[in-house]
Amino acid sequence: MEMERVTEFPMSNVDIGPRKRQRIGWDVVHPAAKAQLGLFYGQDVGNVTSFAPSRAPQDHNSTTSHLKRVAHDGSPPWREDDKDGHYMFALGDNLTSRYKIHGKMGEGTFGQVLECWDKERKEMVAIKIVRGIKKYREAAMIEIDVLQQLGKHDKGGNRCVQLRNWFDYRNHICIVFEKLGPSLYDFLRKNNYRSFPIDLVREIGRQLLECIAFMHDLRLIHTDLKPENILLVSPEYIKVPDYKGSSRSPKDSSYSKRIPKCSAIKVIDFGSTTYDRPDQSYIVSTRHYRAPEVILGLGWSYPCDIWSVGCILVELCSGEALFQTHENLEHLAMMERVLGFLPQHMLRKADRHADKYIRKGRLDWPEGATSRESIKAVQKLPRLQNLIMQHVDHSAGDLIHLLQGLLRYDPLDRLTAREALRHPFFSRDHFKRY
Repeated sequence: MEMERVTEFPMSNVDIGPRKRQRIGWDVVHPAAKAQLGLFYGQDVGNVTSFAPSRAPQDHNSTTSHLKRVAHDGSPPWREDDKDGHYMFALGDNLTSRYKIHGKMGEGTFGQVLECWDKERKEMVAIKIVRGIKKYREAAMIEIDVLQQLGKHDKGGNRCVQLRNWFDYRNHICIVFEKLGPSLYDFLRKNNYRSFPIDLVREIGRQLLECIAFMHDLRLIHTDLKPENILLVSPEYIKVPDYKGSSRSPKDSSYSKRIPKCSAIKVIDFGSTTYDRPDQSYIVSTRHYRAPEVILGLGWSYPCDIWSVGCILVELCSGEALFQTHENLEHLAMMERVLGFLPQHMLRKADRHADKYIRKGRLDWPEGATSRESIKAVQKLPRLQNLIMQHVDHSAGDLIHLLQGLLRYDPLDRLTAREALRHPFFSRDHFKRY
C-alpha cells in the first residue's frame, strides 16, 4: 500500500508583514459548535478542562469498524473538508503516524484545536488544525514564525505557549503545542463570571506584563490580547465560599466559587502579531480590548497591547468585560463615561472613517447615538474608581492608580510594560503566592 506523504518543514523564517485578517483565538468556541462539543456544564469535577471533554457525535458501530481500519494501516480514510474548510476527523484517528486524536478542545474562525497523544514524546498535546483556506494558512505561517522567534529567546518557556512541532497534512497547517489548562475567559464563564481575588489578579497581571515586556523588547506587538488568549497552565482549582450578597447558609454550595490552584499563565495566539513599523493603522484587537487610537485611526504601536492589559485586569476584578459594545461611537462614549473626556488633540486628528463621531471638537454623544438603549448602556457604567472599589477589598488604591496609567488615552503617555511592572501594585509587600 502506498504510504501517505506528510510534508515536514524545517524551522525557517517567514515574512510577517502586516495584513488585515480576522482574529483567531484557539479556544473560542463557535455557538453552533457547542452541541457537538458535549459540554458538561455545572458538574463539580475538580478540573476545569473536564467541563468540556469534546466528543463529536457518531454511530458506535461505524466508529468501532473505523478504528479497526486505523489500527490496521495507521492512516485514516480520506475525507472531504466541510464546506468552511475545516478538517473532518473521528476520535481515534491518527494525525500522521505520530499523533492520535483523543478529543476536540475548541473551535474558532481559524479552525479547530484537538487533544492528541504524542506517541514519540509520550504526552498529551494540543494541535491547532488550520482551515484549508489560503488566508488562514498564511496566518498560520505567521504564527509559526513568531512562535519560533519567541521560543529562541524564551529559554525557560515560561511566558508564551511552547511550539512543539508543525507540519502540513492534507492541505491543513497543523501546529503542535504543549497542552495547557483553560483560558481565563473559560474559567470566568464556568465560574458564573465571579471575579478573581485581587491577589490572584496581581499574580496574573505581573506575568502578563512580563510576557508583553519580553515581546516588546523583541519589537513584537501581540495586537490581540484578551482573556481568551491567556491560558492557565494547570486546569486544577479549589472551591472557596463566596457569600457576597448572600443571605443563605454558608453550607449552600451555590455560594462558592472556584479559584485556580496555580496562578501560572501563558499567552497564546500569535497569528495577529506583527513587528513594530511606522504608520500601522489597520484595525487590530478584539473589540472590547481595542485602544482609542485604533478606533480613531491614529495609528498604533506597543501601547495598544498595554490598553488591552488594562481592560483585562478590570475584567478579572469584576468578572465582566469593561466595554461591552459592538459599535465605535458607543465604545468611545463608554470610555469617556469610565475614564473622562477624550483629549481634543486626538479627536482633531481622527481619520476620515472616525471623524463622523466628532462634532465641534467633542464626541458627538448622546446626539449621535443609534438608540435609547445605547445611551442607557453608557449611562449605567460607573467611573473607573467606583468600579474597582465595588469589587476590590484591599489594594484598591494601588490598582486604580496602575489602571489609570495603563488606560491613558494618549498612547505616548501610557505606561510601558516595564514601567507598569515597577508600579507599587506589584511590590513584594503585596504578593501572596498561589
